[in-house]
Amino acid sequence: MKFSTEKYRGVFVALNSLYDADDNVNVSAIKELVKKYKELGVNGIYACGSTGEGFLLNAAERMQVAECVKEACGDDMVLIVHVGSASTKESIELARHAKSIGADAISAVPSVYYHLPEESIALHWNSITEAVDMPFIIYNIPQLTGYDLSYRLFGEMLKNENVIGIKNSSDSTCQIERFATLGGKDFVVFNGPDEQFLAGRLMGAKAAIGGTYGTMPELYLHLNSLIEKGDIENAKIWQTRINDCIFDLLSCPSLYGASKAVITRRFGIDAGLPRLPFLPLSADSPKAAAIAEKIDGYVKMIK
Repeated sequence: MKFSTEKYRGVFVALNSLYDADDNVNVSAIKELVKKYKELGVNGIYACGSTGEGFLLNAAERMQVAECVKEACGDDMVLIVHVGSASTKESIELARHAKSIGADAISAVPSVYYHLPEESIALHWNSITEAVDMPFIIYNIPQLTGYDLSYRLFGEMLKNENVIGIKNSSDSTCQIERFATLGGKDFVVFNGPDEQFLAGRLMGAKAAIGGTYGTMPELYLHLNSLIEKGDIENAKIWQTRINDCIFDLLSCPSLYGASKAVITRRFGIDAGLPRLPFLPLSADSPKAAAIAEKIDGYVKMIK
């Protein structure tokens, strides 16, 4: 493998993109939030992905988000920038920008909207890596893209020296085991589904990337530490507590609106509202208050 993968371990927050009252990227709030995650010990940031509303941002906005996140990360946190787009041309532009600002790695979903054959998906990903020589992480999220990465194409992509890992957000932990086994000891599988952080890690994921991590990073960091210690019985208890909070978030009009409301309440940072058409949730709502209070209660239980 061309690139070292040792830094890609632990908890990576899939960052929410934040906007001001005029629906413009809120640079200062994003920087403040990333610095908060850094203080708490989060290992890295995944920017402009699904949680980051990447497909609701134009290319200039995605670059703006990546730049301010990198500034806040400095050299203390790993930054992975999602550059997936419907067109390969735009993905390459975003990838070149990510490299120019010093991002550690790039990632991409398959080209979306069109139902493409695997040859086109391979061409899309390989074209990005040919244009930009830096670590590349496949993003497999079939529930949103309509395509579930086959083991045949995965095997082909492993021939690409820039491919160092995969963010696997399908619900099957069997896939995590297969990707980890086929990828080899230096290949990094990131667990995607937040509800199966523990299961994914036990089945071979070396790290994890998730959207709800942003609302309760302390809980995921604690869960990860229990896994590292081999304390699986307590890890089960904490995964259950985390899932309790996740399902509360999912009971809201939109996960993105709920997450931003909880972030605002918990960290005192104005996370604003999600971009339309995602439904908002006021940080002052009883629902947001109850979820934030539950998370804070669990945080206080960490010893």
